Amino acid sequence: MLATNSVPDRTRSDPVTLEIVKNALASIADEMALVILRSAYSPIVRDSMDYSTALCDRDGLIIAQGLTNPVHLGSFPSVMANILKRFGGTMQPGDGYITNDPYGAGGMHLPDVYLVKPVFHDGEVQGFVASLVHHTDLGGMAPGSMALHATEIYQEGLRIPLIRAMREDRMDENLLAFLEVNSRIPAQVLGDLRAQVAACAAAERGFGKVLAKYGVLPMRGMLAELHDYAEQLVRDEIRAMPDGVYEAEDFIDGLGEVDGPIRFKVAVTVAGDEIEIDWTGTSGEVPGAINGPVAITYSVAYAALRCAVQAAVPNCEGYARPVRVVAPLGTIVNPRPPAACAARGVMAYRMLDVLFNAFAQIVPDRMPAAGEGGPSAISLSGVHDGKAWLITDGILGSWGGRATKDGVDGIANPGANLSNMPVELIEARYPLRIESYGLVANSGGAGQRRGGMAITRSYRILGKTAALTVRSDRRAHLPPGLFGGCPGSPSLNILDHDGKADLLPVMPMRTLALHEGDLFTHVAPGGGGNGDPLERDPAHVAADVRDGRFTEAFARDVYGVVIDADGRVDPSATKARRDCLAADPSGLAAAQLRLFMDRNRSIASNTERKGEAA
Repeated sequence: MLATNSVPDRTRSDPVTLEIVKNALASIADEMALVILRSAYSPIVRDSMDYSTALCDRDGLIIAQGLTNPVHLGSFPSVMANILKRFGGTMQPGDGYITNDPYGAGGMHLPDVYLVKPVFHDGEVQGFVASLVHHTDLGGMAPGSMALHATEIYQEGLRIPLIRAMREDRMDENLLAFLEVNSRIPAQVLGDLRAQVAACAAAERGFGKVLAKYGVLPMRGMLAELHDYAEQLVRDEIRAMPDGVYEAEDFIDGLGEVDGPIRFKVAVTVAGDEIEIDWTGTSGEVPGAINGPVAITYSVAYAALRCAVQAAVPNCEGYARPVRVVAPLGTIVNPRPPAACAARGVMAYRMLDVLFNAFAQIVPDRMPAAGEGGPSAISLSGVHDGKAWLITDGILGSWGGRATKDGVDGIANPGANLSNMPVELIEARYPLRIESYGLVANSGGAGQRRGGMAITRSYRILGKTAALTVRSDRRAHLPPGLFGGCPGSPSLNILDHDGKADLLPVMPMRTLALHEGDLFTHVAPGGGGNGDPLERDPAHVAADVRDGRFTEAFARDVYGVVIDADGRVDPSATKARRDCLAADPSGLAAAQLRLFMDRNRSIASNTERKGEAA
């Protein structure tokens, strides 16, 4: 049971001991992450690393989080609050609690399954260990449980209420049976759940050793100090920011082929040592699966703030105390149940882009231009040789240009420490052949610091049939640049069937049927540029041309840098060209887009044939 008559020892600890305890807790959370990484079954966990781990104190407040997925930051507190509310007086050693419910338990979408265990010491609950794993498939109308075209959560898969799933360290066999019959890939789901159980067991042991070493009451005092310390660091950072209201907005292209853009508007108010993040003016919830339950809205707010501050803030929930989040009910950032939310990732990353834009007005030297807008999600599935198969491949792309450095190519979005799946493992496990995978020339936004290059990957279907769903964005509304930088390059989805290439919508609102020999190609967006492209060092532009990042035409028409026959910068021609372009800098973005499409000629010709604007 939870103790109610003990108070923390608020005598201040010596700084050395406090630092040791902080790092010990962080190491336990990282150990949990490693256990899951090494024992999970599914590629989305083992290879893409879409999961998170955390330790919480006896009040359910985060005291450490594994170095995994930042956009999970704000979901553990809401789940923990619901666990304490429901089970706080009945907990026993060996209990474990499970949920994936976005509306009844504080989760984010159905594939994200939480497993939480209380940690007992001296007969009382002294803390909790928590894991969150994105499971491959929990049923629903689309393989992978992320149907963009779902209109309510009941269509999206198995919804697990907050329940006691473990007693005496044994998983409820009835729950396992429910999971098994509701998944297309039950072996992976049950295997990943066992990885969560193993990770929680390892963390229980580690947490117990720390409690035994330092004692219960001293530990409570030190945890309270860590919360206060994290709060103070963040308050000091906010206090150093200029007071004011900083607004930004951006858009998701829409749903399918007919809907209009979806608006995300934020006002970040800095007042003294506190900050408010207000989403009033954002579009309402939509009849598709890209709504974001409010836990993700808190997660993105905390992730953006932590990118904006410079101090090494511990992952203790005290850092959230100076932050107020306003998310009007009924908007896409706080939908009413039963709004569909399986593909909520696309809106989460758009929120992060908007917040980065707002914080760039406050601390311009710390914030990058918009990146690829979050990983695209390509789900392919089918039956081959009598066995069901399914892959959800997250295409991670690029960062926008930074204040003093170019954007990074081929790296996870700042909101998600995920990883691209290796080609060899995809081809070894699935009836697919990856026919192209790499960076795209003439992509990314031009700037004094260029945006990161786009990534492309193509999949050849080797089985008889396959089903395809796509979550992508950033075709009509490109990743914006900062301080005169050009926007990034657009995303493209191309299906080649019987030698005919078709440009698909940015988010097809149905599952597409593919056949043996079909080739699907995705080009992710490139990051936005930072600063005036005409101020980029000509030597850097020439190096980009030599490295194959740009063509000579791109260097000339976008950066105003003329390369001679020997591959060197022609200074006089470059000055003349830049003087000409400076007279009408508005044409740089259009030239950039034209040369991006020219470089991908087969896509460009098809786009013109279809009459679609990229």
